[in-house]
Amino acid sequence: MLDLLFHNAKSLHFQNNIDIGVEEGIIRYIRDTGSEMPAAKRIIEANGRVVLPGFNESHIHLEKAYLLNKMEKDAHSLQEAIQMTAALKMSFTKEDMARRASKVIEKSIQSGVTTIRAHVEVDDILNLRAMETIMALKEKYKDQITLQIVVFPQEGIFIQKHVQELMEESLKMGADVVGGIPYNDRDQDEHLDFVFRLAEKYGKPLDLHIDDSDNPEDLSILEIIKRTKEHHFENKITVAHMTSLGSVEHNMARDIAEQIADARINVVALPATDLYINGRHDKEKVRRGITPVNTLLSQRVNVIFATNNIQNPFTPFGTGNILDVAYLFAEVTQMGTAQDAETILDMLTYRSAKALGLNQYGVKEGCHADLILLDTKSLRNALLDQPKVLTLYKKGNKIY
Repeated sequence: MLDLLFHNAKSLHFQNNIDIGVEEGIIRYIRDTGSEMPAAKRIIEANGRVVLPGFNESHIHLEKAYLLNKMEKDAHSLQEAIQMTAALKMSFTKEDMARRASKVIEKSIQSGVTTIRAHVEVDDILNLRAMETIMALKEKYKDQITLQIVVFPQEGIFIQKHVQELMEESLKMGADVVGGIPYNDRDQDEHLDFVFRLAEKYGKPLDLHIDDSDNPEDLSILEIIKRTKEHHFENKITVAHMTSLGSVEHNMARDIAEQIADARINVVALPATDLYINGRHDKEKVRRGITPVNTLLSQRVNVIFATNNIQNPFTPFGTGNILDVAYLFAEVTQMGTAQDAETILDMLTYRSAKALGLNQYGVKEGCHADLILLDTKSLRNALLDQPKVLTLYKKGNKIY
């Protein structure tokens, strides 16, 4: 007898409505609805509503969320946001960071997120305090959400005294991913040398902030492509922002997108932040300010999107609901068809799972039963209506 059965559910990648059976936290049964229904201790009547694997929040900064009430003024550029946040970090305590980060985690869970990849900062200001705080939250919420931790040198590696040691210590503590931000250090090649070596030493994937500008000459992605192949890091690298590629001449951008696909590098668009920060100096033909999503998709790059920041100098918006970001992403990329809606839901689920290296993920037999039931009978309306999450299961356990 199954522990749990979702009966008559609509889901991505299935033509017909299905029944989904769970035993000991694993999906063990998937059949078209209408075939004989197996016995189950608990049956959830979906009645044609949408059941999806848990959403993935692929890029977020937890300890920097909800800073607006701490700011004396607003930021008007990326550099101002970096400088203001560095100053604000002087007052961060573990209790303060835990409170604000927990608010984001809990709102994410309520919106159907079952995995978060968080970029956690180490620097001469915070040392390991943010890392220790988010590590503790990873343990606290482990039964409700999977938290992947990226060790992230926001203030640079070589313009700080202790970041090299702090990054290595974070990996020894259990950080899951090596982060980087080459444009915010004294030398991009030196920065990339270090993070690639560190990832290789500890057998970790890389997740890099890159090319966050309107300048078409900012193309560190080309160096990253080269290093990916030299180090045999295909499928192990994710890059975020990469907004400068949106200012590159189309044929050249398409060629670079083809190279990204060939190197199997994942790309994360961060529309809430990038729309807010970029294109500020354009007086006419104002650029959209995000990476050229449709060009990347046309070359079969694994493109996804994420929240990045919530109510801080980089992004004075955000609710913690990933479907808000999905709606914004759809509008700015002009992805408005029914098929586009399914592609965007795919980015929130299967495509982001690939980028995050998630195993046993999806509505498939043998996968973890991380499942959400949405109050809609239409995949398209799962995006357009931002429906309520009626119930959420993590590894077969009901979260709410």
